[in-house]
Amino acid sequence: MINTGKTAVMYGAGNIGRGFIGQIFSDSGFEVVFIDINSGVINALNYKKSYTQVIVDFDETNYREITPVRAVDGNNRPAAAKEIANCYVMAVSVGAAVLPFVAPVIADGLALRKHPLNILVCENLIHAPEILRGYVSEHLPDLSVLKQVGFVGTTIGRMVPVMPQQQKEADPTCIAVEKFCSLPVDADVIIPPMPELKHTVHCSPFAFEEGKKLYVHNMGHALAAYFGAIKGYLYIWQAIEDDFIKNNVRQAMLTSSIALSKKYNECIIGLTAYTDDLISRFGNKSLGDTIARVGGDPMRKLAPGDRLTGAVDLCKEQGVDYKSILAGISAAIRYNTLGDPSADRLQKRLKECGIKAFLTDYCGLSVDDADKCCEFI
Repeated sequence: MINTGKTAVMYGAGNIGRGFIGQIFSDSGFEVVFIDINSGVINALNYKKSYTQVIVDFDETNYREITPVRAVDGNNRPAAAKEIANCYVMAVSVGAAVLPFVAPVIADGLALRKHPLNILVCENLIHAPEILRGYVSEHLPDLSVLKQVGFVGTTIGRMVPVMPQQQKEADPTCIAVEKFCSLPVDADVIIPPMPELKHTVHCSPFAFEEGKKLYVHNMGHALAAYFGAIKGYLYIWQAIEDDFIKNNVRQAMLTSSIALSKKYNECIIGLTAYTDDLISRFGNKSLGDTIARVGGDPMRKLAPGDRLTGAVDLCKEQGVDYKSILAGISAAIRYNTLGDPSADRLQKRLKECGIKAFLTDYCGLSVDDADKCCEFI
């Protein structure tokens, strides 16, 4: 598409920024302006004015250059704020822990704006748009500015594995992604005018999309990792090639799908197709996605309301049997990968209080559900 001279700001030049949203903005005719603090990536983007995207689709690999792009150092608040003040659309993907640190810069930029702005919040965090809005408001002397800002929820379904260190050093801008490229956005909070963006789907109610992502996609991915770890596999594709694991993961995903179908009166056929497509994508060897990456930070994934226990709550609410998910939780609490501080904390906590107490006191499961989990161990 011919560039229009209009800019789209991508706050965060990491996996999602370059692997997904940068492409969406570029394909929609915008110059993509990345804001980041990684000097190596910033310098490389400004030197090349583009970056390489490697699309790995099972046995097929394609390369494309995402252009035009440039980058601004987030530590230079005036320069970053100026880009935010003048852009047509913006997205944020920096990681949940970093949101408080980017909020002052975003507030600076919003305070300079004269026109509405929609910010796509692309974080793997429950209630991320509201959380970011809260952080930004703390740095705005005039809160009326927020009346013309849409903090738009998204669900990130595209899988972007961590690049090998050797490849990062050879080209810090290069990023590998799967072929899937579709971004659901919350249609109900968009403030007009919103530019037309390629690869986006406007959804309402957005809670259904969030449920699909968290309790089907994220839960299934995590369970593939935890069952795979028990069998000693290194990669997600190895786990999915194991029929026992594949069947258990699919059953848990379909269980959540049934509950979502009942809650939102959505067709189960579509959710079943969504599940089967995900299972197929999990098996993409070319992604090289590891058990350690997907299963990492088990304490967060076992926390109340997250992908595992939240799926249990959803099924309980809708009267759906969820034994398959409890079997997955029993696999998750056995996750003990070396080098993962969260896994270390998990195993230490289990030794201190016992399995049942951990499942009830930390995970928030009922005593009955904790007993059923223990039956699978």
